[in-house]
Amino acid sequence: MKDFAILLPAEVQTAIARLEQHGFEAYAVGGCVRDSLLGKQPNDWDITTSARPSQTAACFSDFRTVETGIEHGTLTVLVNGTPLEITTYRNDGEYLDNRHPKQVTFSHRIEDDLCRRDFTVNAMAYHPVRGLVDLFDGRADLTRRRIVCVGDATTRFHEDGLRILRAIRFASVLDFSIEEETARAIHACRSLLSNIAAERIREEFCKLLCGVGAVRILREYADVIGVFLPELSACVGFAQNSKYHCYDVWEHTLHALEQCNTNDLLTRLSILLHDVGKPLCYTEDEDGGHFKGHGPIGTELTASLLRRLRFDNGTSARVTRLVEYHDRITPAEPKAVKRLMQKFTDEDILRLLEVQRCDRLAHAPAHAEPPSALFDLPAVMQSIREQGACLSLKTLAVKGDDLLALGIPAGKEIGAILSELLDAVLDGALPNDREVLLEHVKKGR
Repeated sequence: MKDFAILLPAEVQTAIARLEQHGFEAYAVGGCVRDSLLGKQPNDWDITTSARPSQTAACFSDFRTVETGIEHGTLTVLVNGTPLEITTYRNDGEYLDNRHPKQVTFSHRIEDDLCRRDFTVNAMAYHPVRGLVDLFDGRADLTRRRIVCVGDATTRFHEDGLRILRAIRFASVLDFSIEEETARAIHACRSLLSNIAAERIREEFCKLLCGVGAVRILREYADVIGVFLPELSACVGFAQNSKYHCYDVWEHTLHALEQCNTNDLLTRLSILLHDVGKPLCYTEDEDGGHFKGHGPIGTELTASLLRRLRFDNGTSARVTRLVEYHDRITPAEPKAVKRLMQKFTDEDILRLLEVQRCDRLAHAPAHAEPPSALFDLPAVMQSIREQGACLSLKTLAVKGDDLLALGIPAGKEIGAILSELLDAVLDGALPNDREVLLEHVKKGR
């Protein structure tokens, strides 16, 4: 960790200086201080001040301002095009919904403001002259690489249930541990997540899933994840009883995720959910356990839970399709690859191959070798692209008007013939040549 002297951006220095010129205190605060002490570039900068919201507005009357949370003391000021959230020192009142304080009381003491924050690493403030204000040993916790609640952890989580997920998200993204009392409270208070809006759950969980410590956190806090993803709880401890697997369904999933070489959200979501349907279709005979039909069932569960967490339609459709195809290995042959390219974008084909590679590597050692097709297929796909091969009706040499000119009546028959021609071209039975295709249609009538 670098020395705690922080070089504040010019815009932040301007804002602090402007507030001080009017007789108020001001500090950079929160995540920007944490990230700076870790040697990382903050995504944004927040400022805390003794100025009341109306006083802050008066200080920046010649700047563009936005009342982003004025009832809680927050005003966004654009300084040279950079948005800075400037919030008045405050004490939070009683939390009635496990999420928001019923009222806030403004303060003149920065100590009051830092006391209300969630974790010690987020409860530090910095001034370019006075230096670091660290009342709760946050800098030491950064050195120890651990997440610790400010004050009593149970109280902090009952104030705002989302802090539970934020704690494990920070632990994943920063690859930190979680202090013992904070961890105990996370498990004990996990049901509070039931009161949190799906959009906020989704936002925090996606960051967690893409963090460097995701597998460790998912394993340690599976009970917490299960509050909003009960489909995954069913996988925990579910034995597969198969020669192909040496782990239960959840551990297989985590081992697959551990093999993932990208922090791409769609890929990691697909790996996380690829076997979610297994517990619902388990059967057993003298040969061991079987999961016939787990792909279609998993596809339905995936679509349902992504809707529940309010993922956008595009993400939901793509992840659901990747889960649907996760156990369908495509031969690295032009005919089969063209069919695959009909269903997926090139980008999603590469995602599918990564899902399948990770899935196979998480099998029992004797069955963990990924098939060569997973490595050979991209070259075949590239060759098909370079040849300009016909992959859709859009690039088929024959159009609907051509069939109408042959006397074929408008309607479903036109679409059926075009689909038949496309299938023949994809299979290599016919070239994508207008005259050849029309002659084929004539002969068939």
